[in-house]
Amino acid sequence: MSKTVKNMIMRDYRTRLAGEDTKPRDAMLIGIRGVKAKDTTKLRYDLAKKNIHITVVRNALARKTFEESGLSALAELLTGSSALAYGGQSVVEVAREVIGLIEKMPLIELKGAVLDGTLFKGKAGVTELSKFPTREEAIGQNVTLIVSPGRKLVAQVKGPGSNVAGLVKAIETKLEKGEAITKVA
Repeated sequence: MSKTVKNMIMRDYRTRLAGEDTKPRDAMLIGIRGVKAKDTTKLRYDLAKKNIHITVVRNALARKTFEESGLSALAELLTGSSALAYGGQSVVEVAREVIGLIEKMPLIELKGAVLDGTLFKGKAGVTELSKFPTREEAIGQNVTLIVSPGRKLVAQVKGPGSNVAGLVKAIETKLEKGEAITKVA
C-alpha cells in the first residue's frame, strides 16, 4: 500500500473519531472475527439507530493514528481483527449497548475501551465501564446532591408552620360544630 493511501486512511480515522471540537473521542475496541456478515450488518444497523458507529481498522495505521491522541492506550490491544465502536453520548453508552448485543452475538470479543485516557481492558474492564454513569446521569446525581440540603431545610422551616396550621384548622372545625375548646394544661 502506498504512503498516500496510508495517509488517506489515517486521515479518515482521525475524521471519523473527531468530535465537535476535533479532539478524538473516547472509543471501544472490539473483535468481530468469526461473526457472520449478516450478524455484522445487524450489529451495525442496531447501533446506528443509537448514533453509534463501527469502523474496522487496520492495526498498524490505527496505532500510528492514535499515537498523538487520547486513544493511544488502545494501541496495545490492536491485535487480530479489530473494529472501533464510537459515537453516542459517551463511550459508556457504547459499552452498554455492545454488552447488550453480545448476548445475541457471543462471538464479539470485547478488547477494551478508553474513557478520558483511562484504559479498560478486556471484557471485565468494559463491563466495569458500562456501569459508570453517563454524563447526563452524573449531572442528575450532582443536581440531586446540591438540591437535597435545600429541600431538607425548606421541610424543616415548613414543618412547624404546618403543625400550627393543622391546630388552627382543628380549632376552627370544633368551633363550627359548636363544640367547646378545652384548655390544655
